[in-house]
Amino acid sequence: MIPVRDTVPCLHTPVLTWTLMFVNTSIFLLSLAAAPQVVQNIFYLYGLIPARFTHPDWALQVGLPVNDYWPFVTNMFLHAGWLHIILNMWMLWIFGDNIEDRMGAGRFIIFYLLCGVVAGIVHMVFNPDSPIPVVGASGAIAGILGAYFFLFPYARLVIWIPIFFLPIFVEVPAIAFLGLWVIFQLYSATTATDLSQGYTDVAWWGHLGGFIAGVVLYRLFLRPEER
Repeated sequence: MIPVRDTVPCLHTPVLTWTLMFVNTSIFLLSLAAAPQVVQNIFYLYGLIPARFTHPDWALQVGLPVNDYWPFVTNMFLHAGWLHIILNMWMLWIFGDNIEDRMGAGRFIIFYLLCGVVAGIVHMVFNPDSPIPVVGASGAIAGILGAYFFLFPYARLVIWIPIFFLPIFVEVPAIAFLGLWVIFQLYSATTATDLSQGYTDVAWWGHLGGFIAGVVLYRLFLRPEER
């Protein structure tokens, strides 16, 4: 199921949501012009590698700087392919504007980054030995979904169900779509093969961590009149 749009109007222009989309897309397009080895080096330096923090001796051996925690933030602005960037920016476009509308730009960016950092920490806790860099905004966007789950549970989402590429669209409550999203993430997280062996490229636990962070923290970032 792929969400196409929601039915919640915005009272304010979502400048920050658009800015995040622009920054993420620009960085991705710039990476396309770089040599593959350069992109790989960037991913290892600025992506989130759990083993870099849990095994500092290993990090030094492979030439990664230790005591540098910026990757918990910088990994959110790197993407590994067209499908990766398109799906993340699509979800940010659909759900991010309404959350920014309820928080305001300043609170929203802090909330966004904080959810992304929590997602990275949760991913590291569940995959402490992984030498694979994790990149992408999905953890932070999962936090937005967590906030949306409670702020707009009965908003209507237009969903495209791709059955043989037919244009089948249905309208469902946000709480149903996001509930299924959480179940899918939990199922995938508990059945995925050991990430330290490189058999999966999705940080399922990070998604769940970001979602839970959004659920727990969103009230702290609402506009005063929204609380």
